Amino acid sequence: MHNSINPIDGRYFEKTKNLSQYFSEAALIRYRIIVEIKYFIALTNLDLKELDEWKKEYTQLLLEKINNIPESSILRVKEIEKTTNHDVKAVEYFLKELFQELGLAEFSEFIHFGLTSQDINNTAFPMMINDALKSELLPMAEQIINKINLYSIQWKGIPMLAHTHGQPASPTTFGKEMAVFSERLEQQLNEIKNIKLLAKFGGATGNFNAHHVAYPMVDWREFANSFCATSLKLARAQTTTQIAQYDDHASLFQAISRFNTILLDFTRDIWSYISMNYLKQKSIAHEVGSSAMPHKVNPIDFENAEGNIGLANALYQFLANKLPVSRLQRDLTDSTVLRNIGVPFGYSLIAYASILKGLSKIDINAQKLSEDLDNNWAVIAEAIQVILRREGYPKPYEALKDLTRGKSSIEKEDFLSFIENLAVAPKIKEELKKISPHNYTGLE
Repeated sequence: MHNSINPIDGRYFEKTKNLSQYFSEAALIRYRIIVEIKYFIALTNLDLKELDEWKKEYTQLLLEKINNIPESSILRVKEIEKTTNHDVKAVEYFLKELFQELGLAEFSEFIHFGLTSQDINNTAFPMMINDALKSELLPMAEQIINKINLYSIQWKGIPMLAHTHGQPASPTTFGKEMAVFSERLEQQLNEIKNIKLLAKFGGATGNFNAHHVAYPMVDWREFANSFCATSLKLARAQTTTQIAQYDDHASLFQAISRFNTILLDFTRDIWSYISMNYLKQKSIAHEVGSSAMPHKVNPIDFENAEGNIGLANALYQFLANKLPVSRLQRDLTDSTVLRNIGVPFGYSLIAYASILKGLSKIDINAQKLSEDLDNNWAVIAEAIQVILRREGYPKPYEALKDLTRGKSSIEKEDFLSFIENLAVAPKIKEELKKISPHNYTGLE
């Protein structure tokens, strides 16, 4: 682990190790074996005279094999690949060896029958991605949203000086600002969940050439549609070349990238609130914030998340841009690229774990929020001028601009004096005097 070139498998291994069951070389081989055997079993359900001798107990035997694929099987496939120099063919030869051991050699030529390697890869990878999403990425994403939602409720109604262009602006509430992010993230998470990855399954150039020439009486499109939906839980792309179009993959990676971009925005805002002392960080005993400055409690979790989101999104965008592009009926560039799908998942999980850790250590600093509101009475100028507009007062915007714009300090007394000298009814003056930076927060 300490000699790993990639920090996903080194420094951050504890945060990403669960992904190995979906995206490692061993995982890919296991998924390929599962697809090959399920395909073979589906063939035995067709009325093919060459498979008339197949018995139900054989099917059960094969299903038991794919429920527990040992490490020794993975190693054997890799050993065969040294000779074949072809990863999927190595799986086919391994399964023929298995059939020989099980006394099923007479049926072994129906392993990988009529298929190209991409019929296996372009079903294995969507299955891997779906499983990793369901088990790893989506649960962590939901934890983040739930935590932000919790803060939006806890901090509801707590007034805060807003900052637009980095300058004091009309007040808001901390809870509402948290709700902005939870709502945005929820929308993108729903997009991710609604994207369906498709299976490519149609032979060497997508036309079932080999299947049809051997058994022209079989409706191979219907067979493939049913097999993908029932056995693999994937919808099948109907018209393809030798490989998947990957448009669905691109949509998924772009959706995850958008989710991550919102998180990136969130981490920078939280970092800023910590810097402004609007949020406090809990100091953890025995942790060190700086090798030189003992007082430091740095927002390192949010900084770590920002860096890892950048890495993840760079790869998601590359995958989304590259995978849908292939020369004619296929080239091999997708093959090596597909093997890296787990990498942005890994960087995403590292970022998510850091965000969750960071969120567990922050708390609101109500005193600082109140002080900043008290020190920025100029932000109620908007409220006063809009009420004066309502009352038909001449040039109210300009009057408030003259009072406040560019002034280093505007105090409560300045507004009270300004209001007292306005040529408006006493009840309007009383209405204006009730406005303060603490209550001018609009709708929650």
